[in-house]
Amino acid sequence: MGLHGQEQQHFLLVSYPAQGHINPVRHIAVRLASVTGACVTVSTAVSGHRILFPSAAGPDQEVNDGAVSYIPFSDGYDDGFKEGVDDSSRYASQIVINGSRTLSAILDRLEARGRRVTCVLYTLLLPWAVDVAHQHGIRSALYWIQPATVFACYYHYFHGYDKLITTHAEDRVPVVSLPDLPPLRIRDLPTFLTATSEDHYSKSILDNFRAVFDKLDQEDDGRRPMVLMNTFDSLEGDVLRPIKDKMEVFAIGPVVPKEIPTGSDLFKQDEKDYMKWLDTKPARSVVYVSFGSLSAVKRPQIEEIILGLKESGRPYLWVLRNDCREEGLELEEGDDGMVVSWCNQLQVLSHASVGCFVTHCGWNSTLETLTCGVPTVGVPQWSDQRTNAWLMDEILGMGVRAEVNEEGVLPAAELRRCLEVVMGEGEGGEGIRKKVEMWKEKAREAVGEGSSSERNLWAFLGEISARCN
Repeated sequence: MGLHGQEQQHFLLVSYPAQGHINPVRHIAVRLASVTGACVTVSTAVSGHRILFPSAAGPDQEVNDGAVSYIPFSDGYDDGFKEGVDDSSRYASQIVINGSRTLSAILDRLEARGRRVTCVLYTLLLPWAVDVAHQHGIRSALYWIQPATVFACYYHYFHGYDKLITTHAEDRVPVVSLPDLPPLRIRDLPTFLTATSEDHYSKSILDNFRAVFDKLDQEDDGRRPMVLMNTFDSLEGDVLRPIKDKMEVFAIGPVVPKEIPTGSDLFKQDEKDYMKWLDTKPARSVVYVSFGSLSAVKRPQIEEIILGLKESGRPYLWVLRNDCREEGLELEEGDDGMVVSWCNQLQVLSHASVGCFVTHCGWNSTLETLTCGVPTVGVPQWSDQRTNAWLMDEILGMGVRAEVNEEGVLPAAELRRCLEVVMGEGEGGEGIRKKVEMWKEKAREAVGEGSSSERNLWAFLGEISARCN
Protein backbone atom coordinates (compact mmCIF):
# COMPACT_ATOMS: atom_id res chain seq x y z
CA MET A 1 0.00 0.00 0.00
CA GLY A 2 1.16 3.55 -0.73
CA LEU A 3 0.59 6.58 1.45
CA HIS A 4 -3.00 7.72 2.23
CA GLY A 5 -4.14 4.08 1.98
CA GLN A 6 -4.03 3.98 -1.83
CA GLU A 7 -2.87 0.92 -3.73
CA GLN A 8 0.78 1.29 -4.67
CA GLN A 9 1.24 2.50 -8.23
CA HIS A 10 4.13 1.56 -10.50
CA PHE A 11 5.16 4.38 -12.82
CA LEU A 12 7.38 3.78 -15.84
CA LEU A 13 8.93 7.10 -16.90
CA VAL A 14 10.13 7.07 -20.51
CA SER A 15 12.67 9.73 -21.49
CA TYR A 16 14.26 10.87 -24.73
CA PRO A 17 18.06 10.36 -24.40
CA ALA A 18 19.04 14.02 -23.98
CA GLN A 19 20.30 15.82 -20.87
CA GLY A 20 17.41 18.30 -20.82
CA HIS A 21 14.89 15.44 -20.82
CA ILE A 22 16.62 12.94 -18.55
CA ASN A 23 17.27 15.40 -15.69
CA PRO A 24 13.63 16.41 -15.03
CA VAL A 25 12.58 12.76 -15.43
CA ARG A 26 15.09 11.60 -12.81
CA HIS A 27 14.05 14.38 -10.43
CA ILE A 28 10.30 13.68 -10.71
CA ALA A 29 11.02 9.95 -10.36
CA VAL A 30 12.65 10.57 -6.97
CA ARG A 31 9.80 12.84 -5.90
CA LEU A 32 7.12 10.32 -6.92
CA ALA A 33 8.87 7.59 -4.97
CA SER A 34 9.62 9.65 -1.86
CA VAL A 35 6.40 11.66 -1.56
CA THR A 36 3.78 9.14 -2.69
CA GLY A 37 5.51 5.82 -1.95
CA ALA A 38 5.00 4.70 -5.54
CA CYS A 39 7.23 2.19 -7.29
CA VAL A 40 9.15 4.01 -10.04
CA THR A 41 11.17 2.79 -13.01
CA VAL A 42 12.96 5.08 -15.49
CA SER A 43 13.70 4.08 -19.06
CA THR A 44 15.82 6.04 -21.51
CA ALA A 45 17.70 4.86 -24.60
CA VAL A 46 20.68 2.54 -24.15
CA SER A 47 23.11 5.31 -25.19
CA GLY A 48 21.97 7.55 -22.33
CA HIS A 49 21.77 4.66 -19.85
CA ARG A 50 25.40 3.70 -20.59
CA ILE A 51 26.61 7.20 -19.78
CA LEU A 52 24.52 7.48 -16.62
CA PHE A 53 25.75 4.12 -15.33
CA PRO A 54 29.20 3.45 -16.85
CA SER A 55 30.02 0.79 -14.27
CA ALA A 56 27.01 -1.39 -15.16
CA ALA A 57 28.00 -4.89 -16.28
CA GLY A 58 26.00 -4.68 -19.52
CA PRO A 59 24.54 -1.82 -21.63
CA ASP A 60 20.98 -2.93 -20.94
CA GLN A 61 21.47 -4.03 -17.33
CA GLU A 62 18.84 -2.90 -14.84
CA VAL A 63 20.26 -0.52 -12.23
CA ASN A 64 18.71 0.19 -8.84
CA ASP A 65 19.52 3.68 -7.63
CA GLY A 66 17.87 4.14 -4.27
CA ALA A 67 14.07 4.12 -4.64
CA VAL A 68 14.23 4.28 -8.46
CA SER A 69 15.11 1.52 -10.95
CA TYR A 70 16.51 2.08 -14.45
CA ILE A 71 15.91 -0.22 -17.43
CA PRO A 72 16.87 1.11 -20.89
CA PHE A 73 14.99 0.70 -24.16
CA SER A 74 16.77 0.60 -27.52
CA ASP A 75 16.21 3.28 -30.15
CA GLY A 76 18.39 1.39 -32.65
CA TYR A 77 21.32 3.73 -32.01
CA ASP A 78 22.87 2.14 -28.92
CA ASP A 79 26.16 4.00 -29.49
CA GLY A 80 24.24 7.29 -29.64
CA PHE A 81 22.94 9.44 -32.47
CA LYS A 82 25.89 11.17 -34.15
CA GLU A 83 25.10 14.72 -35.25
CA GLY A 84 26.25 15.37 -38.83
CA VAL A 85 26.78 11.67 -39.48
CA ASP A 86 23.45 9.92 -38.84
CA ASP A 87 20.31 10.84 -40.74
CA SER A 88 17.79 12.59 -38.46
CA SER A 89 14.72 11.53 -40.43
CA ARG A 90 15.82 7.88 -40.33
CA TYR A 91 16.41 8.18 -36.59
CA ALA A 92 12.88 9.57 -36.17
CA SER A 93 11.44 6.42 -37.75
CA GLN A 94 13.83 3.98 -36.09
CA ILE A 95 13.16 5.19 -32.56
CA VAL A 96 9.45 4.45 -33.10
CA ILE A 97 10.11 0.94 -34.45
CA ASN A 98 12.85 -0.12 -32.04
CA GLY A 99 11.60 1.88 -29.08
CA SER A 100 8.08 0.42 -29.32
CA ARG A 101 9.40 -3.13 -29.53
CA THR A 102 11.91 -2.87 -26.68
CA LEU A 103 9.65 -0.81 -24.39
CA SER A 104 6.94 -3.41 -24.85
CA ALA A 105 9.45 -6.09 -23.84
CA ILE A 106 10.28 -4.10 -20.68
CA LEU A 107 6.60 -3.96 -19.70
CA ASP A 108 6.31 -7.73 -20.24
CA ARG A 109 9.48 -8.35 -18.21
CA LEU A 110 8.27 -6.25 -15.29
CA GLU A 111 4.84 -7.90 -15.26
CA ALA A 112 6.44 -11.35 -15.28
CA ARG A 113 8.34 -10.33 -12.14
CA GLY A 114 5.16 -9.27 -10.39
CA ARG A 115 5.93 -5.57 -10.90
CA ARG A 116 3.20 -4.66 -13.37
CA VAL A 117 3.33 -1.04 -14.51
CA THR A 118 0.13 0.91 -13.83
CA CYS A 119 1.02 4.15 -15.64
CA VAL A 120 3.48 5.13 -18.38
CA LEU A 121 4.74 8.72 -18.10
CA TYR A 122 6.36 9.89 -21.33
CA THR A 123 8.24 13.07 -22.21
CA LEU A 124 8.38 15.15 -25.38
CA LEU A 125 9.15 13.48 -28.73
CA LEU A 126 7.93 10.05 -27.56
CA PRO A 127 4.22 9.86 -28.56
CA TRP A 128 4.67 6.21 -29.59
CA ALA A 129 4.97 5.32 -25.89
CA VAL A 130 1.21 6.01 -25.61
CA ASP A 131 0.47 3.25 -28.15
CA VAL A 132 2.74 0.80 -26.33
CA ALA A 133 0.98 1.53 -23.04
CA HIS A 134 -2.45 1.18 -24.67
CA GLN A 135 -1.52 -2.20 -26.17
CA HIS A 136 -0.70 -3.43 -22.67
CA GLY A 137 -3.88 -2.00 -21.15
CA ILE A 138 -1.90 0.59 -19.18
CA ARG A 139 -2.79 4.22 -18.52
CA SER A 140 -0.47 6.92 -19.84
CA ALA A 141 0.21 10.58 -19.07
CA LEU A 142 2.39 13.22 -20.67
CA TYR A 143 5.16 14.75 -18.56
CA TRP A 144 5.52 18.22 -20.12
CA ILE A 145 9.04 19.48 -19.33
CA GLN A 146 8.60 22.97 -20.76
CA PRO A 147 6.51 25.88 -19.42
CA ALA A 148 2.72 25.92 -19.65
CA THR A 149 3.01 28.98 -21.90
CA VAL A 150 4.90 26.92 -24.49
CA PHE A 151 2.33 24.12 -24.16
CA ALA A 152 -0.40 26.68 -24.94
CA CYS A 153 1.52 27.96 -27.97
CA TYR A 154 1.76 24.46 -29.44
CA TYR A 155 -1.85 23.68 -28.56
CA HIS A 156 -3.19 26.71 -30.40
CA TYR A 157 -0.86 26.13 -33.37
CA PHE A 158 -2.32 22.64 -33.83
CA HIS A 159 -5.87 23.85 -33.23
CA GLY A 160 -6.45 26.46 -35.89
CA TYR A 161 -3.74 29.11 -35.42
CA ASP A 162 -1.01 27.62 -37.62
CA LYS A 163 -1.73 29.88 -40.60
CA LEU A 164 -1.71 33.01 -38.42
CA ILE A 165 1.79 32.11 -37.24
CA THR A 166 3.29 30.81 -40.50
CA THR A 167 2.02 33.82 -42.46
CA HIS A 168 4.26 36.09 -40.37
CA ALA A 169 7.05 33.60 -39.65
CA GLU A 170 9.74 35.42 -41.66
CA ASP A 171 9.23 38.71 -39.81
CA ARG A 172 10.22 38.60 -36.15
CA VAL A 173 8.41 41.81 -35.15
CA PRO A 174 4.66 41.19 -35.73
CA VAL A 175 2.60 40.44 -32.66
CA VAL A 176 0.27 37.45 -32.66
CA SER A 177 -2.68 37.08 -30.32
CA LEU A 178 -3.35 33.55 -29.12
CA PRO A 179 -6.26 32.73 -26.79
CA ASP A 180 -5.59 33.23 -23.07
CA LEU A 181 -1.99 34.39 -23.64
CA PRO A 182 -0.44 37.87 -23.54
CA PRO A 183 0.52 39.26 -26.97
CA LEU A 184 3.61 37.48 -28.31
CA ARG A 185 5.98 38.56 -31.05
CA ILE A 186 6.96 35.99 -33.66
CA ARG A 187 10.46 36.01 -32.21
CA ASP A 188 9.04 34.95 -28.83
CA LEU A 189 7.43 31.76 -30.13
CA PRO A 190 9.11 28.31 -30.12
CA THR A 191 11.41 28.05 -33.14
CA PHE A 192 9.76 24.90 -34.49
CA LEU A 193 6.56 26.90 -35.05
CA THR A 194 8.29 29.56 -37.12
CA ALA A 195 10.91 27.60 -39.11
CA THR A 196 10.59 28.67 -42.76
CA SER A 197 13.23 26.50 -44.44
CA GLU A 198 12.74 22.94 -45.61
CA ASP A 199 14.84 21.74 -42.72
CA HIS A 200 14.05 18.05 -42.26
CA TYR A 201 15.12 18.10 -38.61
CA SER A 202 12.78 20.95 -37.65
CA LYS A 203 9.97 19.35 -39.63
CA SER A 204 10.43 15.98 -37.94
CA ILE A 205 10.45 17.63 -34.49
CA LEU A 206 7.27 19.59 -35.32
CA ASP A 207 5.66 16.38 -36.58
CA ASN A 208 6.57 14.79 -33.25
CA PHE A 209 4.91 17.60 -31.33
CA ARG A 210 1.86 17.28 -33.58
CA ALA A 211 1.70 13.56 -32.77
CA VAL A 212 1.88 14.34 -29.04
CA PHE A 213 -1.06 16.74 -29.27
CA ASP A 214 -2.99 14.29 -31.47
CA LYS A 215 -2.66 11.77 -28.62
CA LEU A 216 -3.92 14.39 -26.16
CA ASP A 217 -7.00 14.95 -28.35
CA GLN A 218 -7.94 11.30 -27.81
CA GLU A 219 -9.97 10.46 -24.73
CA ASP A 220 -8.85 7.77 -22.29
CA ASP A 221 -11.94 5.53 -22.07
CA GLY A 222 -14.15 8.59 -22.02
CA ARG A 223 -11.87 10.52 -19.66
CA ARG A 224 -9.76 13.56 -20.40
CA PRO A 225 -6.02 13.15 -21.09
CA MET A 226 -3.59 13.67 -18.20
CA VAL A 227 -0.60 16.03 -18.26
CA LEU A 228 1.98 16.64 -15.55
CA MET A 229 3.69 20.01 -16.01
CA ASN A 230 7.04 21.17 -14.70
CA THR A 231 5.74 24.54 -13.57
CA PHE A 232 3.74 25.82 -10.60
CA ASP A 233 0.45 27.59 -10.01
CA SER A 234 1.79 30.93 -8.80
CA LEU A 235 4.20 31.10 -11.76
CA GLU A 236 1.79 30.38 -14.65
CA GLY A 237 -1.66 30.19 -13.06
CA ASP A 238 -3.31 32.42 -15.70
CA VAL A 239 -2.07 30.13 -18.47
CA LEU A 240 -2.82 26.88 -16.63
CA ARG A 241 -6.47 27.65 -15.87
CA PRO A 242 -7.77 27.60 -19.47
CA ILE A 243 -5.71 24.48 -20.26
CA LYS A 244 -7.42 22.73 -17.33
CA ASP A 245 -10.74 23.30 -19.09
CA LYS A 246 -9.53 20.96 -21.85
CA MET A 247 -7.59 18.25 -19.98
CA GLU A 248 -6.48 17.04 -16.57
CA VAL A 249 -3.41 19.15 -15.81
CA PHE A 250 -1.25 18.85 -12.71
CA ALA A 251 1.40 21.53 -12.09
CA ILE A 252 4.01 19.74 -9.98
CA GLY A 253 7.07 21.99 -10.37
CA PRO A 254 9.57 23.38 -10.02
CA VAL A 255 11.08 19.90 -10.45
CA VAL A 256 14.48 20.78 -9.04
CA PRO A 257 16.16 18.48 -6.50
CA LYS A 258 16.17 19.66 -2.89
CA GLU A 259 19.64 18.24 -2.46
CA ILE A 260 22.36 19.05 -4.98
CA PRO A 261 22.84 15.90 -7.10
CA THR A 262 26.18 14.44 -8.12
CA GLY A 263 26.99 12.11 -10.99
CA SER A 264 23.64 12.66 -12.74
CA ASP A 265 24.81 14.22 -16.00
CA LEU A 266 25.57 12.86 -19.44
CA PHE A 267 28.78 14.93 -19.47
CA LYS A 268 31.88 14.38 -17.38
CA GLN A 269 32.53 17.04 -14.74
CA ASP A 270 35.59 19.21 -15.34
CA GLU A 271 38.44 18.35 -12.97
CA LYS A 272 39.14 21.99 -12.18
CA ASP A 273 38.09 22.94 -8.66
CA TYR A 274 35.64 25.62 -9.76
CA MET A 275 33.79 25.62 -6.43
CA LYS A 276 36.99 26.44 -4.56
CA TRP A 277 37.61 29.21 -7.10
CA LEU A 278 34.11 30.59 -6.46
CA ASP A 279 34.88 30.62 -2.74
CA THR A 280 37.53 33.30 -3.37
CA LYS A 281 35.05 35.75 -4.97
CA PRO A 282 32.84 38.38 -3.29
CA ALA A 283 29.10 37.84 -2.99
CA ARG A 284 27.08 38.32 -6.22
CA SER A 285 30.20 39.26 -8.21
CA VAL A 286 30.64 36.31 -10.62
CA VAL A 287 29.11 36.03 -14.08
CA TYR A 288 28.18 32.41 -14.79
CA VAL A 289 27.90 31.57 -18.51
CA SER A 290 26.43 28.36 -19.91
CA PHE A 291 24.43 27.59 -23.05
CA GLY A 292 23.43 24.09 -22.00
CA SER A 293 24.00 20.57 -23.27
CA LEU A 294 22.83 20.84 -26.90
CA SER A 295 23.40 24.33 -28.33
CA ALA A 296 26.51 24.53 -30.50
CA VAL A 297 28.50 27.68 -29.71
CA LYS A 298 30.49 28.68 -32.82
CA ARG A 299 33.82 30.49 -32.97
CA PRO A 300 32.42 34.00 -33.78
CA GLN A 301 30.17 33.80 -30.72
CA ILE A 302 32.97 32.49 -28.51
CA GLU A 303 35.23 35.37 -29.55
CA GLU A 304 32.51 37.94 -28.74
CA ILE A 305 31.90 36.37 -25.34
CA ILE A 306 35.62 36.43 -24.56
CA LEU A 307 35.77 40.12 -25.43
CA GLY A 308 32.53 41.01 -23.64
CA LEU A 309 33.52 39.26 -20.42
CA LYS A 310 36.96 40.85 -20.47
CA GLU A 311 35.55 44.34 -21.03
CA SER A 312 32.93 43.88 -18.28
CA GLY A 313 35.73 43.64 -15.71
CA ARG A 314 33.76 41.07 -13.69
CA PRO A 315 35.01 37.60 -12.69
CA TYR A 316 33.37 34.81 -14.67
CA LEU A 317 32.88 31.05 -14.71
CA TRP A 318 32.17 29.88 -18.25
CA VAL A 319 30.98 26.43 -19.32
CA LEU A 320 32.25 25.74 -22.83
CA ARG A 321 31.80 22.11 -23.84
CA ASN A 322 34.73 20.32 -25.45
CA ASP A 323 32.76 19.78 -28.66
CA CYS A 324 32.52 23.59 -29.07
CA ARG A 325 36.26 24.27 -28.76
CA GLU A 326 38.17 24.75 -32.00
CA GLU A 327 41.89 24.29 -32.42
CA GLY A 328 43.84 27.51 -32.03
CA LEU A 329 41.12 29.18 -29.95
CA GLU A 330 42.73 30.85 -26.95
CA LEU A 331 40.63 31.05 -23.79
CA GLU A 332 42.04 33.48 -21.26
CA GLU A 333 41.97 32.19 -17.71
CA GLY A 334 43.34 33.36 -14.43
CA ASP A 335 42.20 34.93 -11.21
CA ASP A 336 39.44 36.80 -13.04
CA GLY A 337 38.05 33.94 -15.10
CA MET A 338 37.74 30.18 -15.34
CA VAL A 339 36.55 28.10 -18.32
CA VAL A 340 35.32 24.55 -17.68
CA SER A 341 33.98 21.85 -20.00
CA TRP A 342 31.06 21.00 -17.66
CA CYS A 343 30.01 21.63 -14.08
CA ASN A 344 27.33 20.90 -11.50
CA GLN A 345 25.08 23.80 -12.45
CA LEU A 346 22.78 23.70 -9.44
CA GLN A 347 25.80 23.74 -7.15
CA VAL A 348 27.21 26.76 -8.98
CA LEU A 349 23.93 28.69 -9.00
CA SER A 350 23.55 28.03 -5.28
CA HIS A 351 26.92 29.65 -4.53
CA ALA A 352 26.76 33.10 -2.91
CA SER A 353 29.39 34.57 -5.25
CA VAL A 354 27.28 34.09 -8.41
CA GLY A 355 25.49 37.31 -9.34
CA CYS A 356 24.28 36.65 -12.87
CA PHE A 357 23.53 33.73 -15.21
CA VAL A 358 24.12 34.29 -18.94
CA THR A 359 21.90 31.49 -20.19
CA HIS A 360 20.37 29.90 -23.27
CA CYS A 361 17.10 29.82 -21.29
CA GLY A 362 16.45 26.09 -21.40
CA TRP A 363 13.53 25.41 -19.06
CA ASN A 364 15.59 23.31 -16.64
CA SER A 365 18.18 26.10 -16.36
CA THR A 366 15.40 28.68 -16.03
CA LEU A 367 13.80 26.84 -13.11
CA GLU A 368 17.18 26.28 -11.46
CA THR A 369 18.14 29.96 -11.62
CA LEU A 370 14.65 30.92 -10.41
CA THR A 371 14.91 28.51 -7.47
CA CYS A 372 18.40 29.72 -6.57
CA GLY A 373 17.53 33.40 -6.96
CA VAL A 374 20.05 34.42 -9.65
CA PRO A 375 19.28 37.19 -12.20
CA THR A 376 19.63 36.33 -15.89
CA VAL A 377 20.85 37.58 -19.24
CA GLY A 378 18.86 35.55 -21.75
CA VAL A 379 20.50 34.46 -25.01
CA PRO A 380 17.96 31.97 -26.40
CA GLN A 381 19.08 29.64 -29.19
CA TRP A 382 16.16 27.47 -30.32
CA SER A 383 13.06 25.42 -29.37
CA ASP A 384 11.22 26.79 -26.30
CA GLN A 385 14.14 29.00 -25.25
CA ARG A 386 12.82 32.12 -26.98
CA THR A 387 9.53 31.89 -25.08
CA ASN A 388 11.36 31.17 -21.84
CA ALA A 389 13.52 34.28 -22.36
CA TRP A 390 10.35 36.33 -22.91
CA LEU A 391 8.88 34.96 -19.68
CA MET A 392 12.02 35.78 -17.67
CA ASP A 393 12.34 39.28 -19.10
CA GLU A 394 8.84 40.63 -19.69
CA ILE A 395 6.61 38.59 -17.39
CA LEU A 396 8.75 37.62 -14.37
CA GLY A 397 11.16 40.59 -14.49
CA MET A 398 14.10 38.39 -13.46
CA GLY A 399 16.56 39.60 -16.07
CA VAL A 400 17.01 40.99 -19.55
CA ARG A 401 16.97 39.42 -22.99
CA ALA A 402 20.09 40.24 -24.99
CA GLU A 403 19.81 41.39 -28.61
CA VAL A 404 21.76 39.37 -31.17
CA ASN A 405 22.97 40.63 -34.58
CA GLU A 406 21.75 39.48 -38.00
CA GLU A 407 24.00 36.41 -37.80
CA GLY A 408 22.45 35.43 -34.47
CA VAL A 409 25.62 36.35 -32.57
CA LEU A 410 25.57 38.19 -29.24
CA PRO A 411 28.03 41.11 -29.67
CA ALA A 412 30.54 41.86 -26.93
CA ALA A 413 29.14 45.37 -26.40
CA GLU A 414 25.60 44.01 -25.92
CA LEU A 415 26.81 41.42 -23.42
CA ARG A 416 28.63 44.13 -21.50
CA ARG A 417 25.51 46.36 -21.54
CA CYS A 418 23.26 43.57 -20.25
CA LEU A 419 25.66 42.67 -17.45
CA GLU A 420 25.74 46.27 -16.35
CA VAL A 421 21.91 46.43 -16.29
CA VAL A 422 21.52 43.22 -14.31
CA MET A 423 24.51 43.49 -11.94
CA GLY A 424 24.93 47.24 -11.73
CA GLU A 425 23.75 49.56 -8.99
CA GLY A 426 21.18 51.31 -11.14
CA GLU A 427 17.42 51.24 -10.72
CA GLY A 428 17.02 48.44 -13.27
CA GLY A 429 19.39 46.08 -11.51
CA GLU A 430 17.87 46.78 -8.12
CA GLY A 431 14.37 46.07 -9.46
CA ILE A 432 15.51 42.82 -11.06
CA ARG A 433 17.13 41.62 -7.84
CA LYS A 434 13.93 42.32 -5.88
CA LYS A 435 11.90 40.28 -8.37
CA VAL A 436 14.46 37.49 -8.20
CA GLU A 437 14.07 37.24 -4.42
CA MET A 438 10.28 37.27 -4.72
CA TRP A 439 10.22 34.40 -7.25
CA LYS A 440 12.79 32.44 -5.26
CA GLU A 441 10.43 32.52 -2.30
CA LYS A 442 7.41 31.56 -4.42
CA ALA A 443 9.35 28.63 -5.89
CA ARG A 444 10.26 27.48 -2.37
CA GLU A 445 6.63 27.72 -1.26
CA ALA A 446 5.45 25.75 -4.31
CA VAL A 447 7.27 22.57 -3.29
CA GLY A 448 7.04 22.72 0.51
CA GLU A 449 4.94 20.38 2.64
CA GLY A 450 1.26 20.87 1.84
CA SER A 451 2.19 23.10 -1.11
CA SER A 452 0.25 23.47 -4.37
CA SER A 453 2.65 21.18 -6.21
CA GLU A 454 2.47 18.48 -3.54
CA ARG A 455 -1.35 18.63 -3.57
CA ASN A 456 -1.32 18.39 -7.36
CA LEU A 457 0.98 15.37 -7.22
CA TRP A 458 -1.43 13.63 -4.85
CA ALA A 459 -4.36 14.60 -7.08
CA PHE A 460 -2.58 12.98 -10.02
CA LEU A 461 -1.99 9.82 -8.01
CA GLY A 462 -5.67 9.77 -7.07
CA GLU A 463 -6.69 10.17 -10.72
CA ILE A 464 -4.43 7.28 -11.75
CA SER A 465 -5.87 5.10 -8.98
CA ALA A 466 -9.42 5.91 -10.10
CA ARG A 467 -8.64 5.05 -13.71
CA CYS A 468 -6.97 1.77 -12.76
CA ASN A 469 -10.07 0.51 -10.91
